[in-house]
Amino acid sequence: MNTKTIWGMMVALSVTQAVWSDEAEALAKTIQAQVDHATADLLATGEKTRAQRPEPDVALVRKGVWTERWPDAGGVSQPRTVTGEVWTAAIQKTLDRANAVYIPARGRPYYLDNPIVLKSGQSFVAATNAEFRLCPNANTCMIRNEHVAGSNEGHIPQEVPYDRDIVIEGGLWTTLGTSRKEWNGNVRGHTARTNGVHGCHGVVLLNHIQGAVVRDVTVRRSRIYGVHISDASQFLVEGIRFDENGRDGVHINGNSSYGVIRDIRGTTYDDFVALNAWEWMNVAPVYGNIHHMLVEDVFGGRRPSADIGSPYPDGTAEIRLLPGTRTFAGGRKVLCEISDCVLRRLIDIRTVKAYDQPNLEVGRDKDFCDPIGTLRNIFFSDLTYERPGRFQIAANVDGFSIRDVRLGFKPSDAFRLVEIGPMSATCKGNATDPSKWAELFSPDKDITVKGFRLENILILPNKTRVSPDDAMQRLVRIADQSPNPDYPKTTPRGGTGKVLYLP
Repeated sequence: MNTKTIWGMMVALSVTQAVWSDEAEALAKTIQAQVDHATADLLATGEKTRAQRPEPDVALVRKGVWTERWPDAGGVSQPRTVTGEVWTAAIQKTLDRANAVYIPARGRPYYLDNPIVLKSGQSFVAATNAEFRLCPNANTCMIRNEHVAGSNEGHIPQEVPYDRDIVIEGGLWTTLGTSRKEWNGNVRGHTARTNGVHGCHGVVLLNHIQGAVVRDVTVRRSRIYGVHISDASQFLVEGIRFDENGRDGVHINGNSSYGVIRDIRGTTYDDFVALNAWEWMNVAPVYGNIHHMLVEDVFGGRRPSADIGSPYPDGTAEIRLLPGTRTFAGGRKVLCEISDCVLRRLIDIRTVKAYDQPNLEVGRDKDFCDPIGTLRNIFFSDLTYERPGRFQIAANVDGFSIRDVRLGFKPSDAFRLVEIGPMSATCKGNATDPSKWAELFSPDKDITVKGFRLENILILPNKTRVSPDDAMQRLVRIADQSPNPDYPKTTPRGGTGKVLYLP
């Protein structure tokens, strides 16, 4: 496809800004109304718990002595003896008795040696500065719902009931990641110490649930997802803070719908918000479509102090959209599309990752999408960038809109806000042998992108509003892949994937 043809099709876009805005606003209102209907009583339940304050029975608190590893003045991890109080049984007993528990702030942390388990209709509320620590080597999530279920064979057993109407509010939670390289044996978010449900991986874990609220939670330095939600509907995640979290922040897996994720701040070492309908087999309990999600008021921002060990030293966040197709044993396939989502009022998002990515951990030839996935009716609006950010689109698209963008910097001639086309990148790890290098993406797969729009771009330094035609020409790159003839002398290796771009 030649350049003139591409630009001609882009200029021929017939959908007006007004129609786009109406469509996105109507979709956002539909999502919000569904979630409001499901969670209004839950928010009231949280307030009731806060007012009545059913506190844990201190008689069930267990004192213990154990070893934790913390950095010394030179940053070297050193063992130290800790005398602490384990509150799991005390909290669980109160939940079982009163269907609610309130945890006040205090000068010492509350240690947990197993996950707190919430049944349908139960409420967990803590003061925002009440600190919860996972005991070393527990290697579990910290709080979850009761009936967690997986779908490794492509379906969730019908006999497993959905949990309903659960509230988790407040608290500062850590799995004891005391430095960038020290996790005190807590590297997975298992549902239990033994015989856990495969793929669950969150500090806060909600799976197989209808109606839930997670709000005013801070996750600090954990090696697992901050809030992991899958096979869920009608949920609210609000007011979440991340303090140097070691993996994803809010992570949504498949078979999930009608969720609101808002007011997200802080820093993570991986995706800030992830909508992963498809997922690597070793970190997902459920596969399937994700639809009707409203993500808003997400602030990437800068980290408060420089951390040269972080992959994102300026603290800028990333958002991932990962559709795909899961192939199960016997050849059964499950579509994992992402559709009807609104993402708005986003500040300093480094990258929106809308691309296919085979599994690097178990082997890309063992776990990949066939075919790659599709994004439908995705709306981004009200985006602010203090420094360059970008969208990378390397999946199939049927409707993808970006509108109302403010660039707080003067873009260079080479800057592109949006890159469309198959991607190639080389992961060398520590290997010098090219045969041991891995390709990160799917550079040999074609993609079809239909109904892409970019509108209303404002460059703040010189107060220039970029016309739609200029925005498409100046800020969008559409490119096929091509093999790199000098690979492995130079990287990446490239590929043969093409873009079919349709207005």
